[in-house]
Amino acid sequence: MPKQLCRRLLLFLMLLGLCLLVPDFAVADSHQPGVETAADPTGHDPFDPFAEDEADLQIADPIEPLNRGIFWFNDKLYFYLLKPVARVYRVIPEPARISVDNLFSNLASPVRFANSLLQFKVKKAGSELGRFIVNTTVGILGLFDPGKSWLGWEKSKEDFGQTLGFYGAGNGFYLVLPVFGPSSLRDGIGRVGDYFVDPVSSPYYFQLNNWEQYALGGLETVNSLSLDKDTYEGIKKDALDPYLFLRNSYIQYRQDRISK
Repeated sequence: MPKQLCRRLLLFLMLLGLCLLVPDFAVADSHQPGVETAADPTGHDPFDPFAEDEADLQIADPIEPLNRGIFWFNDKLYFYLLKPVARVYRVIPEPARISVDNLFSNLASPVRFANSLLQFKVKKAGSELGRFIVNTTVGILGLFDPGKSWLGWEKSKEDFGQTLGFYGAGNGFYLVLPVFGPSSLRDGIGRVGDYFVDPVSSPYYFQLNNWEQYALGGLETVNSLSLDKDTYEGIKKDALDPYLFLRNSYIQYRQDRISK
């Protein structure tokens, strides 16, 4: 086994042990120090859109200055590079871009299948395996999705971060990852786990070099953004603090995914 792969596996196992041993960091107060807000008799903050599930959705953010710096970097990368390229990329007809999106989704089937099995979601695992076989053959390597359109097999949304949550691992603390965006300690470690299963990044499948992986990752990102209806622009326009809005939305979304 190559030494580089051994080092990656060792690092992943160390991080995994940390994630499983360390519970969620306690959050005493999600508001700014010295700022008091009115509370209703139930104890909910009337100004917090996610207050009804506050105990479940709060996450510690001990490295908020660093996270905000990375958030700023991602914001500039989005507006000055990724989205302009995606708009130019829209010269390609939308059906073709949807097919490219289907192709990348099909390539990621092993990640969803493996994590469905790890969570004992046998029905979802069966659907993922069936989708992969049908879409790879009849759907021409996944460019089309007859598994859904013909057979009604919906794509699952399972990843290793959710698997860790299924086994009781807490969020840890909040992270903003360069390029990838909102995450948490648990989900960041989960990305490392999925790395070894994803055919594009894993050393066990196509054995792509780094530049080939970067090129495919860039194509997937730009293609996905070309299909997006300016979701992030809407958040920037309407949210008083987009950083806090995305942090709360992300944790709410992840909690919802783990509970299903």
